[in-house]
Amino acid sequence: MVEPSFAERSLIYHRDYLTDATIVTSSAVNITEHAVLTADGKSLPYDYLVIATGHAVTSPGSRSDRIKEFQRDNGKIESSESVLIIGGGPTGVELAGEIAIDYPEKKVTLIHRGPRLLEFIGEKASKKCLDWLTSKKVDVLLQQSVDLDSLSNTEKSYRTSGGETVTADSHFVCIGKPLSSSWLHDTILKESLDNKGKVMVEKDLRVKGYSNIFAIGDITDIPEIKQGYLAQKHALLVAKNLKLLIKGSPNSKFATYSTGYPLALVSLGRNEGIAQLPFVTLSGCLPGMIKSRDLFIGKTRKQMGLNA
Repeated sequence: MVEPSFAERSLIYHRDYLTDATIVTSSAVNITEHAVLTADGKSLPYDYLVIATGHAVTSPGSRSDRIKEFQRDNGKIESSESVLIIGGGPTGVELAGEIAIDYPEKKVTLIHRGPRLLEFIGEKASKKCLDWLTSKKVDVLLQQSVDLDSLSNTEKSYRTSGGETVTADSHFVCIGKPLSSSWLHDTILKESLDNKGKVMVEKDLRVKGYSNIFAIGDITDIPEIKQGYLAQKHALLVAKNLKLLIKGSPNSKFATYSTGYPLALVSLGRNEGIAQLPFVTLSGCLPGMIKSRDLFIGKTRKQMGLNA
């Protein structure tokens, strides 16, 4: 949103790295014992299946439309003297930090319904983040919210649940999106969902009750922070177990997944960040060198066999 040209490297078509795969661009609407059914009427037979639908995304499907969306958001920021950000998780904090650094003349307000920012990490890291934003003149309102149904692109006055009025030329909603699992309720996996809609998995990441169906990423019921690097760990483990399954190896040979200490790396502007590691919390330029300058785009592209 702050630098739309960055999307040229970060938006990657699946066909660019899955060169030997068949890419079907459609929504899955049902799963039977032997096939996945899609919204456009296709039936895709399977011997083995991996569910990795994560959280629901409302962004446009095409690369060019996504880039245009980022350009529109950038135009909103450019033309605004004041910006309201709703949500104090990683997305909201990182956006606030980028605007504060790239547009120091703009008034930035961040509203979060929780008692502290970045509630998924420790209090020490949360406090460092709050202090950094405050030092950059970002107004942070905690334990308050805004009625999302009342938002409009023309309204410039926002009433918080705490009775405060915030004036801003534009706003961005940075709150968690719902799981993309509602479509599973009418499939063979309906009994494999917990009461929050997450897919229940065994330690080898097979869906409970199934020997040939796996689930990875945000959609699983694994009790851990939902982060990209953890979804990648799931994927590598399942790839290993799929090979063993295809070979007919016994279950005792399968790799199992265990949760570790919650790690976090949140960028603050272009050169700084907050890192929560097992025995220390770091802030400043060192975490910034690890993530903020490139956001792991070069590393990810290299892993996919693409030019960094």
